[in-house]
Formats: sequence, C-alpha cells, structure tokens
Amino acid sequence: MEPVVVVAVLSVVLGALIAFIFFRNYLLKQRSEVQAIAKPELHSEPKKQSKPPQSISKKSHPKSHSHASDKDSNKRHHPLDLNTLKGHADSVAGLCFSPDGHNLATACADGVVRVYKLEDASSKSFKFLRINLPAGGHPLAVAFSDDASSIVVASQAMSGCSLYMYQEERPKTTNDPKQQTKLPLPQIKWEHHKIHDKQEILTLTGATASYGTGDGSTIIASCAEGTDIILWHGRTGKVLGHVDTNQLKNNMATISPNGRFLAAAAFTADVKVWEIVYSKDGAVKEVVKAMQLKGHKSAVTWLCFSPNSEQIITASKDGSIRIWNINVRYHLDEDPKTLKVFQIPLHDSSGSALHYDRLSLSPDGKILATTHGSTLQWLCIETGKVLDTAEKAHDGDITWITWSPKPIPLGNERVVVLATASVDKKVKLWLAPPVNSS
Repeated sequence: MEPVVVVAVLSVVLGALIAFIFFRNYLLKQRSEVQAIAKPELHSEPKKQSKPPQSISKKSHPKSHSHASDKDSNKRHHPLDLNTLKGHADSVAGLCFSPDGHNLATACADGVVRVYKLEDASSKSFKFLRINLPAGGHPLAVAFSDDASSIVVASQAMSGCSLYMYQEERPKTTNDPKQQTKLPLPQIKWEHHKIHDKQEILTLTGATASYGTGDGSTIIASCAEGTDIILWHGRTGKVLGHVDTNQLKNNMATISPNGRFLAAAAFTADVKVWEIVYSKDGAVKEVVKAMQLKGHKSAVTWLCFSPNSEQIITASKDGSIRIWNINVRYHLDEDPKTLKVFQIPLHDSSGSALHYDRLSLSPDGKILATTHGSTLQWLCIETGKVLDTAEKAHDGDITWITWSPKPIPLGNERVVVLATASVDKKVKLWLAPPVNSS
C-alpha cells in the first residue's frame, strides 16, 4: 500500500504545482494586458493638453488678420475720397446727378431708387427720397428728366425691361404750416413694358435738346444689350426714334450734352454716330446716320462727349484712348478726325495693356475719370498723363461713374465731385485732383 500512497501524494503535489504555474501565467498575462491598455491613455493626455494651445492659435489668427485688414482699409483710404453715401442693401448699378448737381439718384438691386439731397458733400449723413419700384422690379439705371422733380428709371423683371417716369407732385398751397412740410411721394407719370424685346438695358442717359431748334426738353436714350437703341421724350414718354447698331452686341450708348448726337460703342472697333434732327416747332423730326469713327483695332468699351459736344473720347480693348473731332461737315462726306491717341496706363501682371470699363469727362473738359474693375484713375485730357490713381476705390467692381454737372456745397466752398457706384453696396464722392497747368 505504501507505493500507492507515495504515487498519490506525488500526484497531488504535481497537480498543485501545475495549477500554480497555470494561475501564475494567467495573472502575469492579465497584468500585461492592463498595462498595454493603460499606456495609450497616458499618451492621449498630452494630446488633450496640446489642443487648447492649438485652438488658441487658431482664434488668434483671425484677430491678426483683422488687424491686417484694418491696416489695409486705412491704406485704401485715398486723399481724394470725400464721402460715402450709405443706405444701399445691394449692388448699385446706376447713378445720375440732377441738372443743378444738388441731387444724386441711385439705382440699387434691392428694388429701390434713392434720391440723395447733397446739401453739403462733407455731411456725415444725407437725407434721401426713397422710391420703391413695383414688385419684382430691379433698377438698372436712372436719368433725370427736365428737373430734379422727375426721374426716369430702367427696371428689369422676369417679363423683361420696363421704363418708369416718376415725378413729384407739387404740394398744394395752404395756410397750415404743418401741411406745407409734408411733400407727396413721386408718382408714376408714364411707363412702358417689355421694351427692347425683353433684352436687358445696359445704359440710360439723358440730355437737353438745346441744339438748333430743339425746344429744351429732355431726350432719353435707352441702350439694350442687343443692337437696339430707343430715344424717348422725357416728359411724355413718347418714342422719338429707333436705331439699330448692327454690330452684334452693344456695350453702351449716350447723347451729346446739346442733344444733337447719339453715339454707340458696340462689339466692333467702329463707333457709329447719329444726328437727332429737330423740326421748326422743336420736336424731334428724325434720327439719321451721321458718321463713323474708324481707327481702333478692337472693340470700343466706352465713350463720352466733351462738354461742348464737338468731341468724342473713346476707350478700346486695343489699349488706347482716342479723342475725335466730330465738328465736321459730315453731310459733305467730311470725315471726323483723330485729334489725340493715348495709351491706357494700366497693365496686368504680365505687362499686357488693360482696357477701361467706364469714362466720364469733367464739366470743364480737363479731367477724364476712368475705371477698370475696382481701380479708379484720373487722366489729364490734354496730355494723357495720370493725375491720380485709387487702386482699391471700392471693395468690388465699379459699375458707374459720373461728375456733378455743377459745383456743389462743401463746407464754405463749392466743388465739382465725381460719384462712383459699385457692387459693394456703396456710392462714393471724390474730389477732383489738381491739374498741372504746365
């Protein structure tokens, strides 16, 4: 029996040893797994601690950027930048001064035409008359008719373009002072819809019929994006004439200050000019083709007349400006003459010449205001030299520029100012740079 007892004891001892080894290995394995799990958690804590500095640095970047933008905005402030007319809620497409220069009408894509009272060009705030167009209409351009109390508006809607003439009603005379202060809002006196075969109106300009037998009424020209141009009587809305440029696509059209000529810049390099002929009673008799300006090598982007209506200034994609003498006997086949040719002093990063988008000549005929994108430039019309440049005149493309026809109040003096409109929802007033007499 003793051998059996010995075997049994050894079996128990061996079993206990095996069990101990097994459990020891199991415990060591579990401990290593716990350590393996614990190590990534310890490494993730520095990451969590490192996030706040990263988020702080991200937040600090916009601040430094805003400071930079503030500095840039200060740099963009130009010495000739006189004032900004506020209140527009969308892009401003058109501008027009009243004949006396004391009112400035703006056409805004928010559906409102605003007529600002320029009692002092340096004022911190300007009073303005608000004209809401019929629902769905977006003003494209404005032009005063006869005086500051009537204005013609070109509007774009889903159904096409329309023209509206708004006129202020004269207040009825009364002895009550309170009643006298309440001026009635402008009312629509005439309107035309779906004009130009529903094409968009590019420009709307007006001039006083003072040439020859003209009766002094305002003639309005609406230029469509196709090849169509229509002449209107400002006060009555009657169609006075209709011309076709036959140049694929119009860029713009305008009337000479004396109401004699109509000129159009279009897709081709030639500029066509028509004469508005008046009858003895002062009414428009007909519109006849007068002359053609040939000399540019590429499309003419914009043009304007001199104050005396005897010259035309053109800007072309060929990188040049030309000044033409149109005071010729065209009915005797005498051709207009090129008086001066200037190279446009703007170039892109590769050195290629840029073209001007807009032109406007000062009332004294000495300073030509020009634009390209958001750049505003003033040139001496006598020499073609740059008088001044505002590279960031607006925070977006400039859509329209025009000079005040007469000096307006500025503190104790009166000055001629340039008005600019832009897609940045702003209208700015600019002083004229000095012109060196030499």
